Amino acid sequence: MKAATTKPKLSFWQIWNMSFGFLGIQMGFALQNGNASRILTDFGADVESLSWFWLVAPLTGLIVQPIIGYWSDRTWSKRFGRRKPFFLAGAILACAALVLLPNADHFTAYFPALLVGAGFLMLMDASFNVSMEPFRALVADNLHDDQSTKGFSIQTALIGIGAVVGSFLPWILTNIFGVSNDVQGVKVQPNVVYSFYIGALVFMAAILWTIFKTKEYSPEERIEMGIVSEETKKEKFRIPKEMWQLGLVQFFSWFGLFCLWVYTTTALREHTYDLPTMEVIKAGLEANPTDAVLKSQHKLSEDLGDWVGILFGIYNGISAIFAFCIPYIAKKLGKLKTHAVALLMGGIGLVLMYFMPDKTMMIIPMIFIGIAWASILAMPYAILAGVLPASQMGIMMGIFNFFITLPQIFSALFSGPIVKYMFGGNAAYALVLGGSMMLIACLLTLRIRLK
Repeated sequence: MKAATTKPKLSFWQIWNMSFGFLGIQMGFALQNGNASRILTDFGADVESLSWFWLVAPLTGLIVQPIIGYWSDRTWSKRFGRRKPFFLAGAILACAALVLLPNADHFTAYFPALLVGAGFLMLMDASFNVSMEPFRALVADNLHDDQSTKGFSIQTALIGIGAVVGSFLPWILTNIFGVSNDVQGVKVQPNVVYSFYIGALVFMAAILWTIFKTKEYSPEERIEMGIVSEETKKEKFRIPKEMWQLGLVQFFSWFGLFCLWVYTTTALREHTYDLPTMEVIKAGLEANPTDAVLKSQHKLSEDLGDWVGILFGIYNGISAIFAFCIPYIAKKLGKLKTHAVALLMGGIGLVLMYFMPDKTMMIIPMIFIGIAWASILAMPYAILAGVLPASQMGIMMGIFNFFITLPQIFSALFSGPIVKYMFGGNAAYALVLGGSMMLIACLLTLRIRLK
């Protein structure tokens, strides 16, 4: 177990400011999670290949996060700090990607829109990871040992707020500000395009807020506080047993989440509402632009695409609320039991999605999933903060990200063929599969023993 330090305890607002950049990062992730599958299908991807395009996200995280963690552990600038330079570089690249992705069709004179879209998706994920990895290390750097659960819970609340705004944006722009979501002859609807522009602005503003409002401890201060010493700087690199155990829990948890993000839009359109695929609808409208049935199906399909953003916003909103309850629940149940109960709720929620009769009833499973999401974002890191060596915090957090990216890669490689050949193209069964994986994660959490 990591030795106690003399780091000062931070106020609520100091922790809030330190984590505020996550609001912008998660707003970007929410726009991606709620709309990337929709944009890619608009560019011509079919349901069986969607998971292959989503390989981009975990692959970039697998490569980028450990590298950024390693270098941020070894970076210090009196002017810019240790982690802040990486926040800013990632934010600049992320804003560019958010602007470019929905406009990929403008580059069709040079490459197919689908290929360009996948490339911008890769840029987006790489830049998100450059900004995100040092944030978790920064929170662990600055927090007193007794504040780890509180700190990561506040971080989770900000993640939830950013995700709610990002998820709701397309719907808000259409239903409140009158931006169209049913323009014929365009690849990506205007409400989605403008949502990505707004997301880019918020992303940069939130990152800059943390940069200007947060102090990082210098190498000298870290030694004075007992965070590191000349001896701990030379510590042998060793991954604690608890990290391996939590990693297995993460593997099954994130497999379930990946199924949620990739297949919800298609499942809602084709399973819950029994609509034809977007490819069929668009091909029909090209052949017969005045067909009333096809026009109605196109409009309903786009509305359901917007509604998925609402659903994702709801589970993120629930996570933001529940995050404030986590420190108190963890005091009563312990960190591991708290996480296990939350994963149980998430598994139930994913399975329930198969049985919901319409889009409104889909709100119910989102409540369960929101509870799980809050815990997934907070508890593993709160546990790790107490067992990881301070001198290796950045790279350890980056390596821990393997247990987030590897299940997504595994799911991306195999969930598409499973949906096609085992589930007969019914994406709703992928949600049930994801729920089963999260229930396994719950059982594995109960087997962990902390020192």
